[in-house]
Order: sequence, then structure tokens, then C-alpha cells
Amino acid sequence: MPAISVTAPAKVILFGEHTVVYGHPAIAVPIHELVARVTIIPQPTRSGPPEIEAPQIDLRTSLDRLPPEHPIVRAFQLVAEALGLDHWPALHLHLTSSIPVASGMGSSAATAVALVRALSAFMGRPLSDAEVCELAYRLEQRHHGTPSGIDNTVITFDRPIFFVRYQPVEFLTFAAPLHLLIADTGVKSLTREAVAGVRQRWEKDPILYEARFKAIGELTRRAKEALIRGKIEEVGTLMTENHRLLVEIGVSSPELDRLVKAAVSAGALGAKLSGGGQGGIMIALAQPHTAHLVEQALYQAGAVNVFSTVIPAPTSHKAISP
Repeated sequence: MPAISVTAPAKVILFGEHTVVYGHPAIAVPIHELVARVTIIPQPTRSGPPEIEAPQIDLRTSLDRLPPEHPIVRAFQLVAEALGLDHWPALHLHLTSSIPVASGMGSSAATAVALVRALSAFMGRPLSDAEVCELAYRLEQRHHGTPSGIDNTVITFDRPIFFVRYQPVEFLTFAAPLHLLIADTGVKSLTREAVAGVRQRWEKDPILYEARFKAIGELTRRAKEALIRGKIEEVGTLMTENHRLLVEIGVSSPELDRLVKAAVSAGALGAKLSGGGQGGIMIALAQPHTAHLVEQALYQAGAVNVFSTVIPAPTSHKAISP
């Protein structure tokens, strides 16, 4: 068995976070500048359980010494079940990630995808994208409770997607590239808690919240058409409107609102929080000639880190069953 190294990208949600849990559409894109990486090296000269190393969390141990509920243990179990394995050969697994944790960029989903893909490939029986996506989703359930599935899907298939829960995934072709600035508030954001908070408020006032969810869903469908047709200014306007509605459902924060306002004031076409909210990251849609000014404004407004990325136009537009 040769050594193998696998990466999985980060992601951002352009439109529809939170309401996607309730069956409304969302749009997400992979971010390739940040990745989770799993490297597996065979150890044919020794016997015993796999060795696990994740230096960023000060983890260096063997698989049998991790608690049964640990996500790495669960990844080994799920892949073993999928491949019909009754034991693992001696190996050393090394896990690193450049994706900020608890930021809304899919750190846990990227790690899940990289683990599943690396383990199956190492055994010489790589799983299909659909199989990787399903196992990564099951790992995400341990981490987030009842995730929508959008994170593991966009990361597994590594393409912009239009996502509706329990429906075939639609890959999107953008008519023009998107120049995004991603700004980190520095405030950790736990998706599970943010989702639970929205559910509690929805249960108290379902009529009001259903109206807001519907508005975000309709806005997301309009954004899809604008992206396909290359109407970038409209995309920006819809992003800012999406943020306003996310504020109304209670998932923004003073830090996020300040960054959104600063980005738009500096010339961004639009801006919004992305992911769970209540901290984490925001995204701003900029034009190439204004991106530097928007970046400066974001730092001045309190961003602890800002980086730019370009989402290119993919090459196809079709529906598949995940």
C-alpha cells in the first residue's frame, strides 16, 4: 500500500444559510485556498492499531486510545463498514487543516470528507463521491446534530451548488467570476447553537419566521438566476438583503453587522454573514478595482483576518442525485 494524501476544501454559503434546514434553497461554493489534509503512511514493519497525529489539536495517540465517540474513530468505523473490513493494517494518519474552526467555513465537514476519502483510497477501494458525501454527512450528524447536508455536499463534489434538502443537487455555472473577500470576526461560532436558537424562535412565532424563511428562499432563487446570467450587481444587492433577513431571524452579531456596513460603504456590491452567524465570517462581493479599498475597510472595522478569493465559472450545469 503506498502512502496517500487527500485534501478537501473549505466552503462559504452565498445565500440561504439557516433556512436550508427548513427545506428552502441555498447556494454554496468551495474555497480552495483553505483545506483539510489527511496523509496516511503505511507501517508494514510494525503491528497494532493505526497511529493518529493531529498536531493542531495536540493529538498523538493510537486509534484504540481515542474515545468511541471521537470523530476520527467514527470515520474509521464507517469506512470499515462500507468496505467490509474487519481490521485495519498498521498505518500512521496525519491530519492538518488551514480552515478556521467554528467560523462557518465547513471545517468539520472538510475534515470528514478528507478522512473518508483518504481511508478508502488508502485501502485501494476509493469510494464514489456519493458514498463519500453520505458517510461525511453521518459524521457531521455527530458534530452538528441535524445538519442540512449542504456543507459535506459542496465540499465533496467541489463545485458551486444550488442545494435543497432531500432533492437532487444542482451544479451551477456562473456567467462571470465572483471576487469575494472573506473576513473573520475572530468570534467563534457554533453552528449547533445558532441553529437551535433559530428553531426555538421559530417554534414561538412560526407565522413570522415562516414568512422570513420564505423571503430568503425566494431571494436565493433570484440569486441563482442572477449568477447564471452574470448579473453581478444584482447578486450583490441580494447578498445585502439576505443579510438583513438573517439579522431579523437573530443570527447576526454586532461584529458581523459592522463588517457588512463597512464593506458596502467602501464600495462592495454586497455583503452578508456566511454560515451559522453569531460570529464567524462574513463575505463581501467586490469588483477587482475596489477590492483593496474594501479589504482596508474590513480591517479598520475590526476584522482579524481578510483574504480574497475568486470563484470561477464552472463548466457544466446539471442535476445529480447525491
